[in-house]
Amino acid sequence: MRIAVFGAGYVGLVAGTCFAETGNSVTLVDVDAERVRRLNAGEVPIFEPGLTELVRRNRAEERLAFTLDGAGAVRNAEVIFIAVGTPMSADGKADLRYVLEVARTIGKHLDGYKVVVDKSTVPVGTADLVRAEIARQTTHEFDVVSNPEFLKEGAAIDDFMKPDRVVIGASTERARATMADLYAPFMRTNKPILHMDVRSAELTKYACNAMLATRISFMNEMALLCEKLGANVEHVRKGMGTDARIGFPFLFPGPGYGGSCFPKDLQALINTGREVACVPQVLTAVEAVNAEQKHRLAEKVAARFGGALKGKRVAVWGLAFKPNTDDMREAPSLVLIEDLLAAGAEVRATDPEGIANARGMLGSRPGLSFHERNYEAAEKADALVLVTEWNEYRRPDFLRLRELMSGPHLIDGRNIWTRSAVEALGFQYSGIGM
Repeated sequence: MRIAVFGAGYVGLVAGTCFAETGNSVTLVDVDAERVRRLNAGEVPIFEPGLTELVRRNRAEERLAFTLDGAGAVRNAEVIFIAVGTPMSADGKADLRYVLEVARTIGKHLDGYKVVVDKSTVPVGTADLVRAEIARQTTHEFDVVSNPEFLKEGAAIDDFMKPDRVVIGASTERARATMADLYAPFMRTNKPILHMDVRSAELTKYACNAMLATRISFMNEMALLCEKLGANVEHVRKGMGTDARIGFPFLFPGPGYGGSCFPKDLQALINTGREVACVPQVLTAVEAVNAEQKHRLAEKVAARFGGALKGKRVAVWGLAFKPNTDDMREAPSLVLIEDLLAAGAEVRATDPEGIANARGMLGSRPGLSFHERNYEAAEKADALVLVTEWNEYRRPDFLRLRELMSGPHLIDGRNIWTRSAVEALGFQYSGIGM
């Protein structure tokens, strides 16, 4: 099948590359000339395990191309995906200008029946806007489909190639059949393709992210209660997770959620509710809990020094919002670092992949330094804060850390270290909810 994907960012690049991997001819369109040049040279501008190898292989097999020519991509394609960004605007709503710009481009260059697919995360009703925008530009027949993505950063290739389910919102049998044929190679493990109306498909994406974010904020509230009541959140989590009605996924306390999806999608869904006079009160609370949780690690550090952080050196291990990505959007580490610097501390930060993006977001700041090596960041630190649970942080050389550090304080923002083991080495340990 001939496919065009508008937007060579995270979602578009993963989707287009995976479609090419199953034998389709895929053209990714982007407005950033430098990004297109780099991708055509086999340089992938984002960190996602396995993606670079797939891009290079499919470029070599001539199944995957990158271009600035949107008009040519539209004319050559049978299925056209819209996978451009939908950033959060100042009022908290999803900004659809890029989606509608692509819709205009598609309409202007449509030369026959095509299936147009909203892959971007968009509010309910966006397919109607896209359909109207295309129809203003053409008399050719087309269908607009909602096909939300459910990719986890750091595991996106596996998620796409072996999905739990594929959601397709379509209004015609012709569009449903085209999409089912396109996804057939990915569904050989008998996982379902869920066909539904377009608006239900659009809402499904937001509903899923809202539920996962709710579990995270709920568990963080339980962790805070554990600290106040002298309970252990790890015991509580196991007691909850073994209930078949609840389960363990996303039931881990931590420094708060971040990334490109949960914060933006929750805010967009809350605003959608407000527009129809149905404010989602649970989600409003979820968002408030998460905002407060991002300050918890700095509060824990300050508590170790009686609230006086001026002149203290704090090592921060982990910058990206989760492991196996370089994504710094809404990362808890940003709030931690701002809080520490504001309190007069010196911050020495490290991350396997996120340093460049973190430096770009935080800039050059007095008291802030970035270090490529974990132990270098910990040198002469009064405290070390673990923020992101990269594998290499799970079993560090604690004896070496104790020799390098000036102070004994470990703040474990992911509860991945064993309190008794590190305290036996002379550390003072503080986790989340324990």
